Amino acid sequence: MFELVGEIAARETIAVGSAIREIARLRKVYGPGRWRKIKGQARVRLADGTIRIAEVHWYEAHGLGLKELKLKRFLDQP
Repeated sequence: MFELVGEIAARETIAVGSAIREIARLRKVYGPGRWRKIKGQARVRLADGTIRIAEVHWYEAHGLGLKELKLKRFLDQP
C-alpha cells in the first residue's frame, strides 16, 4: 500500500473512452462518464514510511474523481 504526498505532476492522458481496455468494467462499477486513463508523477509514502517519487496510473471521469490509483515504477534512487 501507498499514499500520495502532495500533488500529482506531469499528468498525461494515456487513453480515452473505448480505447481503455477495461471501459465496460469501469462503467459497471463506477457509472457512466467520460473515462480517461492517466499517468503522472507523484511523491508517495510507502508502508514502511519511506517517501519516493514514482510514476502512478489511474482512471478518472468528470464528477467521479480518481479511481484505482496504481504505483507503476519508482523514478528516483533509494
